[in-house]
Amino acid sequence: MKRRILFLGESYRADAITWMKGLKQFGDFEIITWELQTSNSYRFKRILEYFLSPISIRKIIKKEKPDMVIAERTTSYGFLAAISGSKTIAIAQQGRTDLWPEESVLYPFKKFIQKYAFKKAHLIHAWGPVMAIHMKASGVDMNKVLVLPKGIDLSIFTPSINNSNKIEAIVTRSLMPEYRHDSILKAFGILNQKGIDFSLTIVGDGTRLQFLKDLAKDLQIENKVIFTGRIPNTELPQLLQQSNIYISMPITEGVSASLFEAMACNCYPVVSDIPGNQSWITHRENGQLIEIDNIEMLAEELIWSFENPEFRNQAIIRNRKFVEENANYDINMKVIAEKYHELIDSRNN
Repeated sequence: MKRRILFLGESYRADAITWMKGLKQFGDFEIITWELQTSNSYRFKRILEYFLSPISIRKIIKKEKPDMVIAERTTSYGFLAAISGSKTIAIAQQGRTDLWPEESVLYPFKKFIQKYAFKKAHLIHAWGPVMAIHMKASGVDMNKVLVLPKGIDLSIFTPSINNSNKIEAIVTRSLMPEYRHDSILKAFGILNQKGIDFSLTIVGDGTRLQFLKDLAKDLQIENKVIFTGRIPNTELPQLLQQSNIYISMPITEGVSASLFEAMACNCYPVVSDIPGNQSWITHRENGQLIEIDNIEMLAEELIWSFENPEFRNQAIIRNRKFVEENANYDINMKVIAEKYHELIDSRNN
Protein backbone atom coordinates (compact mmCIF):
# COMPACT_ATOMS: atom_id res chain seq x y z
CA MET A 1 0.00 0.00 0.00
CA LYS A 2 1.22 3.50 -0.87
CA ARG A 3 2.43 5.60 1.99
CA ARG A 4 0.61 8.89 2.43
CA ILE A 5 1.88 12.31 3.39
CA LEU A 6 -0.19 15.27 4.54
CA PHE A 7 1.43 18.49 3.29
CA LEU A 8 0.64 21.68 5.22
CA GLY A 9 1.50 24.78 3.25
CA GLU A 10 0.70 26.88 0.19
CA SER A 11 0.46 24.14 -2.42
CA TYR A 12 0.49 26.60 -5.37
CA ARG A 13 4.03 27.85 -4.64
CA ALA A 14 6.74 26.63 -7.04
CA ASP A 15 8.85 25.60 -4.03
CA ALA A 16 6.06 23.45 -2.61
CA ILE A 17 5.27 21.91 -6.01
CA THR A 18 8.94 20.86 -6.41
CA TRP A 19 8.94 19.29 -2.95
CA MET A 20 5.71 17.32 -3.46
CA LYS A 21 6.55 16.28 -7.02
CA GLY A 22 9.90 14.89 -5.86
CA LEU A 23 8.28 12.87 -3.07
CA LYS A 24 5.82 11.33 -5.52
CA GLN A 25 8.51 10.66 -8.12
CA PHE A 26 11.28 9.29 -5.91
CA GLY A 27 9.39 8.04 -2.85
CA ASP A 28 6.17 6.83 -4.48
CA PHE A 29 4.23 8.79 -1.86
CA GLU A 30 0.62 9.85 -2.16
CA ILE A 31 0.23 13.51 -1.13
CA ILE A 32 -2.78 15.11 0.54
CA THR A 33 -2.64 18.89 0.94
CA TRP A 34 -4.13 21.38 3.38
CA GLU A 35 -3.71 25.14 3.45
CA LEU A 36 -5.30 28.27 4.84
CA GLN A 37 -8.08 29.52 2.57
CA THR A 38 -8.12 33.18 3.64
CA SER A 39 -5.92 35.58 1.67
CA ASN A 40 -3.16 37.54 3.45
CA SER A 41 -5.10 40.70 2.53
CA TYR A 42 -7.70 39.80 5.19
CA ARG A 43 -5.27 39.69 8.09
CA PHE A 44 -7.70 39.33 11.00
CA LYS A 45 -9.82 36.68 9.24
CA ARG A 46 -6.68 34.70 8.33
CA ILE A 47 -5.40 34.77 11.93
CA LEU A 48 -8.80 33.57 13.13
CA GLU A 49 -8.75 30.74 10.58
CA TYR A 50 -5.19 29.87 11.70
CA PHE A 51 -6.25 29.50 15.35
CA LEU A 52 -9.19 27.29 14.40
CA SER A 53 -7.20 25.20 11.90
CA PRO A 54 -5.87 22.48 14.30
CA ILE A 55 -9.43 21.11 14.45
CA SER A 56 -9.62 20.82 10.61
CA ILE A 57 -6.14 19.25 10.43
CA ARG A 58 -6.88 16.65 13.11
CA LYS A 59 -10.10 15.73 11.25
CA ILE A 60 -8.12 15.15 8.03
CA ILE A 61 -5.57 13.03 9.92
CA LYS A 62 -8.35 10.95 11.45
CA LYS A 63 -10.03 10.44 8.06
CA GLU A 64 -7.01 10.06 5.72
CA LYS A 65 -4.60 8.41 8.21
CA PRO A 66 -1.37 9.82 6.66
CA ASP A 67 1.90 8.11 7.61
CA MET A 68 3.55 11.49 8.03
CA VAL A 69 2.87 15.23 8.16
CA ILE A 70 5.25 17.69 6.48
CA ALA A 71 5.03 21.47 6.62
CA GLU A 72 6.75 24.57 5.29
CA ARG A 73 7.70 27.56 7.50
CA THR A 74 8.54 26.81 11.09
CA THR A 75 6.51 29.76 12.39
CA SER A 76 3.20 28.98 10.69
CA TYR A 77 2.38 25.64 9.08
CA GLY A 78 5.33 24.04 10.90
CA PHE A 79 3.73 24.85 14.25
CA LEU A 80 0.39 23.42 13.03
CA ALA A 81 2.23 20.20 12.13
CA ALA A 82 3.80 20.13 15.61
CA ILE A 83 0.38 20.23 17.31
CA SER A 84 -1.34 17.96 14.77
CA GLY A 85 -0.91 14.82 16.87
CA SER A 86 0.84 13.02 13.99
CA LYS A 87 3.34 10.31 14.91
CA THR A 88 5.87 11.45 12.28
CA ILE A 89 6.57 15.11 11.50
CA ALA A 90 9.02 16.92 9.19
CA ILE A 91 9.13 20.70 8.98
CA ALA A 92 11.10 23.04 6.73
CA GLN A 93 12.52 26.43 7.55
CA GLN A 94 11.89 28.58 4.49
CA GLY A 95 13.79 31.77 5.33
CA ARG A 96 17.11 32.53 6.99
CA THR A 97 15.31 32.42 10.38
CA ASP A 98 11.55 32.49 9.52
CA LEU A 99 11.34 35.14 12.29
CA TRP A 100 10.52 37.97 9.92
CA PRO A 101 9.99 40.91 9.92
CA GLU A 102 12.21 41.32 12.96
CA GLU A 103 10.46 44.53 14.07
CA SER A 104 7.05 42.80 14.08
CA VAL A 105 5.00 42.91 17.29
CA LEU A 106 4.45 39.16 16.76
CA TYR A 107 8.21 38.46 16.92
CA PRO A 108 8.25 37.02 20.50
CA PHE A 109 5.19 34.87 19.70
CA LYS A 110 6.79 33.58 16.47
CA LYS A 111 9.97 32.75 18.38
CA PHE A 112 7.96 30.79 20.96
CA ILE A 113 5.98 28.73 18.42
CA GLN A 114 9.11 28.11 16.32
CA LYS A 115 10.91 26.69 19.37
CA TYR A 116 7.96 24.38 19.99
CA ALA A 117 7.87 23.28 16.32
CA PHE A 118 11.63 22.55 16.39
CA LYS A 119 11.18 20.46 19.56
CA LYS A 120 8.25 18.39 18.25
CA ALA A 121 9.55 17.76 14.71
CA HIS A 122 11.35 14.49 14.01
CA LEU A 123 13.13 15.90 10.94
CA ILE A 124 13.94 19.54 10.20
CA HIS A 125 14.89 20.73 6.73
CA ALA A 126 17.54 23.40 6.35
CA TRP A 127 17.52 24.01 2.60
CA GLY A 128 20.96 25.62 2.99
CA PRO A 129 23.80 26.31 5.49
CA VAL A 130 22.48 29.77 6.44
CA MET A 131 19.37 28.17 7.95
CA ALA A 132 21.35 25.62 9.93
CA ILE A 133 23.28 28.47 11.60
CA HIS A 134 20.01 29.87 12.99
CA MET A 135 18.85 26.41 14.10
CA LYS A 136 22.09 25.78 15.99
CA ALA A 137 21.84 29.20 17.66
CA SER A 138 18.24 28.35 18.66
CA GLY A 139 19.39 25.22 20.48
CA VAL A 140 17.95 22.73 17.98
CA ASP A 141 19.09 19.10 18.22
CA MET A 142 21.22 19.13 15.06
CA ASN A 143 20.88 15.34 14.67
CA LYS A 144 17.34 16.04 13.46
CA VAL A 145 18.50 18.56 10.82
CA LEU A 146 19.01 17.68 7.16
CA VAL A 147 21.05 20.40 5.39
CA LEU A 148 20.24 19.88 1.72
CA PRO A 149 18.47 21.99 -0.92
CA LYS A 150 15.60 20.35 -2.83
CA GLY A 151 17.54 21.15 -5.96
CA ILE A 152 16.32 22.02 -9.42
CA ASP A 153 15.54 19.96 -12.51
CA LEU A 154 18.76 20.13 -14.52
CA SER A 155 17.14 18.49 -17.54
CA ILE A 156 14.92 21.60 -17.91
CA PHE A 157 17.26 24.32 -16.65
CA THR A 158 20.06 23.77 -19.14
CA PRO A 159 22.99 26.03 -20.09
CA SER A 160 23.11 28.13 -23.24
CA ILE A 161 25.68 30.56 -24.55
CA ASN A 162 24.63 34.19 -24.84
CA ASN A 163 27.04 36.22 -26.99
CA SER A 164 24.97 39.39 -26.94
CA ASN A 165 26.82 42.69 -27.14
CA LYS A 166 24.55 44.28 -24.55
CA ILE A 167 23.38 43.58 -21.01
CA GLU A 168 20.35 41.29 -21.16
CA ALA A 169 19.32 41.04 -17.52
CA ILE A 170 16.55 39.09 -15.87
CA VAL A 171 14.83 39.27 -12.46
CA THR A 172 12.60 36.35 -11.42
CA ARG A 173 11.50 37.27 -7.89
CA SER A 174 7.96 38.17 -6.73
CA LEU A 175 7.11 41.84 -7.14
CA MET A 176 7.05 42.51 -3.39
CA PRO A 177 8.78 45.35 -1.48
CA GLU A 178 11.39 43.05 0.14
CA TYR A 179 12.82 42.13 -3.29
CA ARG A 180 13.79 45.74 -4.05
CA HIS A 181 12.88 45.86 -7.74
CA ASP A 182 12.79 49.66 -7.41
CA SER A 183 16.55 49.71 -6.64
CA ILE A 184 17.19 47.52 -9.69
CA LEU A 185 15.20 49.86 -11.96
CA LYS A 186 17.03 52.92 -10.57
CA ALA A 187 20.40 51.26 -11.27
CA PHE A 188 19.31 50.68 -14.87
CA GLY A 189 18.23 54.33 -14.95
CA ILE A 190 21.89 55.19 -14.23
CA LEU A 191 23.05 52.82 -17.01
CA ASN A 192 20.61 54.50 -19.39
CA GLN A 193 21.98 57.96 -18.52
CA LYS A 194 25.48 56.67 -19.27
CA GLY A 195 24.27 55.56 -22.71
CA ILE A 196 24.76 51.84 -21.99
CA ASP A 197 22.44 49.60 -23.98
CA PHE A 198 20.45 46.93 -22.14
CA SER A 199 17.23 44.99 -21.90
CA LEU A 200 15.69 44.05 -18.55
CA THR A 201 13.09 41.30 -18.16
CA ILE A 202 11.10 41.29 -14.92
CA VAL A 203 9.26 38.01 -14.44
CA GLY A 204 6.37 37.51 -12.03
CA ASP A 205 3.57 39.31 -10.30
CA GLY A 206 2.99 41.02 -6.97
CA THR A 207 1.72 44.08 -5.15
CA ARG A 208 4.34 46.40 -6.71
CA LEU A 209 3.59 45.72 -10.38
CA GLN A 210 1.89 49.04 -11.20
CA PHE A 211 4.30 51.03 -9.04
CA LEU A 212 7.29 49.49 -10.87
CA LYS A 213 5.75 50.11 -14.31
CA ASP A 214 5.25 53.77 -13.35
CA LEU A 215 8.83 53.97 -12.03
CA ALA A 216 10.23 52.56 -15.31
CA LYS A 217 8.29 55.29 -17.13
CA ASP A 218 9.61 58.02 -14.79
CA LEU A 219 13.16 56.77 -15.37
CA GLN A 220 12.51 56.84 -19.14
CA ILE A 221 13.51 53.19 -19.55
CA GLU A 222 10.03 51.68 -20.10
CA ASN A 223 10.93 50.74 -23.71
CA LYS A 224 13.84 48.62 -22.41
CA VAL A 225 11.99 46.89 -19.55
CA ILE A 226 9.68 43.92 -20.15
CA PHE A 227 7.20 42.96 -17.42
CA THR A 228 6.07 39.42 -18.26
CA GLY A 229 3.58 39.06 -15.38
CA ARG A 230 3.10 35.58 -13.91
CA ILE A 231 4.26 32.84 -16.28
CA PRO A 232 4.17 29.02 -16.08
CA ASN A 233 7.41 27.62 -14.64
CA THR A 234 7.88 25.72 -17.92
CA GLU A 235 8.53 29.02 -19.75
CA LEU A 236 11.17 30.21 -17.30
CA PRO A 237 14.20 28.21 -18.60
CA GLN A 238 13.94 29.80 -22.05
CA LEU A 239 13.82 33.32 -20.59
CA LEU A 240 16.87 32.56 -18.44
CA GLN A 241 18.74 31.09 -21.42
CA GLN A 242 18.08 34.28 -23.40
CA SER A 243 19.63 36.40 -20.62
CA ASN A 244 23.25 36.87 -19.63
CA ILE A 245 22.88 38.46 -16.18
CA TYR A 246 20.60 37.43 -13.32
CA ILE A 247 19.75 40.03 -10.68
CA SER A 248 18.20 39.45 -7.26
CA MET A 249 18.24 42.06 -4.48
CA PRO A 250 16.22 40.68 -1.53
CA ILE A 251 16.77 42.10 1.93
CA THR A 252 16.44 38.62 3.45
CA GLU A 253 16.99 35.18 1.92
CA GLY A 254 16.95 31.54 2.91
CA VAL A 255 17.92 29.40 -0.06
CA SER A 256 16.94 30.71 -3.46
CA ALA A 257 15.88 28.13 -6.04
CA SER A 258 15.69 31.11 -8.45
CA LEU A 259 19.45 31.65 -8.04
CA PHE A 260 20.18 27.96 -8.73
CA GLU A 261 17.94 28.05 -11.82
CA ALA A 262 19.83 31.09 -13.15
CA MET A 263 23.23 29.50 -12.43
CA ALA A 264 22.11 26.31 -14.22
CA CYS A 265 21.18 28.34 -17.32
CA ASN A 266 24.53 30.18 -17.47
CA CYS A 267 23.19 33.50 -16.17
CA TYR A 268 25.86 35.44 -14.32
CA PRO A 269 24.53 36.27 -10.79
CA VAL A 270 24.47 39.81 -9.38
CA VAL A 271 22.80 39.52 -5.98
CA SER A 272 22.42 41.29 -2.63
CA ASP A 273 25.21 40.92 -0.08
CA ILE A 274 23.32 38.98 2.59
CA PRO A 275 24.05 35.66 4.35
CA GLY A 276 21.59 33.65 2.22
CA ASN A 277 23.49 34.63 -0.94
CA GLN A 278 26.98 34.56 0.60
CA SER A 279 26.55 30.77 1.03
CA TRP A 280 26.74 30.36 -2.75
CA ILE A 281 28.30 33.54 -4.22
CA THR A 282 31.75 35.02 -3.59
CA HIS A 283 32.16 38.60 -4.83
CA ARG A 284 33.96 38.85 -8.18
CA GLU A 285 34.70 35.12 -8.12
CA ASN A 286 31.48 33.53 -9.32
CA GLY A 287 29.18 36.56 -9.17
CA GLN A 288 28.82 39.98 -7.60
CA LEU A 289 27.54 40.82 -4.11
CA ILE A 290 25.84 44.21 -3.79
CA GLU A 291 25.00 46.22 -0.67
CA ILE A 292 21.23 46.42 -0.18
CA ASP A 293 19.73 49.51 -1.86
CA ASN A 294 23.14 50.74 -3.08
CA ILE A 295 22.00 51.63 -6.60
CA GLU A 296 25.33 53.25 -7.59
CA MET A 297 27.23 50.09 -6.62
CA LEU A 298 24.72 47.92 -8.48
CA ALA A 299 25.13 50.06 -11.63
CA GLU A 300 28.95 49.98 -11.37
CA GLU A 301 29.10 46.21 -10.80
CA LEU A 302 26.76 45.56 -13.72
CA ILE A 303 29.08 47.58 -15.95
CA TRP A 304 32.18 45.81 -14.52
CA SER A 305 30.72 42.35 -15.03
CA PHE A 306 29.65 43.13 -18.57
CA GLU A 307 33.04 44.64 -19.49
CA ASN A 308 34.79 41.44 -18.34
CA PRO A 309 33.27 38.73 -20.57
CA GLU A 310 36.20 36.32 -20.17
CA PHE A 311 35.87 36.41 -16.38
CA ARG A 312 32.10 36.08 -16.65
CA ASN A 313 32.35 33.04 -18.94
CA GLN A 314 34.70 31.22 -16.56
CA ALA A 315 32.35 31.98 -13.66
CA ILE A 316 29.23 30.64 -15.40
CA ILE A 317 31.01 27.35 -16.24
CA ARG A 318 32.02 26.97 -12.57
CA ASN A 319 28.47 27.83 -11.44
CA ARG A 320 26.87 25.20 -13.67
CA LYS A 321 29.27 22.58 -12.27
CA PHE A 322 28.47 23.71 -8.73
CA VAL A 323 24.72 23.35 -9.31
CA GLU A 324 25.20 19.89 -10.87
CA GLU A 325 27.16 18.77 -7.79
CA ASN A 326 25.06 20.41 -5.07
CA ALA A 327 21.57 21.22 -6.32
CA ASN A 328 20.56 18.34 -8.58
CA TYR A 329 16.88 17.67 -7.92
CA ASP A 330 17.13 14.02 -9.06
CA ILE A 331 19.83 13.29 -6.48
CA ASN A 332 18.65 15.49 -3.60
CA MET A 333 14.96 14.58 -3.71
CA LYS A 334 15.88 10.88 -3.77
CA VAL A 335 17.84 11.41 -0.54
CA ILE A 336 14.89 13.28 1.04
CA ALA A 337 12.32 10.66 -0.02
CA GLU A 338 14.49 7.83 1.35
CA LYS A 339 14.91 9.76 4.61
CA TYR A 340 11.12 9.98 4.95
CA HIS A 341 10.68 6.23 4.46
CA GLU A 342 13.39 5.55 7.07
CA LEU A 343 11.73 7.99 9.46
CA ILE A 344 8.27 6.40 9.06
CA ASP A 345 9.81 2.93 9.57
CA SER A 346 11.66 3.99 12.73
CA ARG A 347 8.60 5.76 14.17
CA ASN A 348 6.40 2.71 13.52
CA ASN A 349 8.72 0.28 15.33
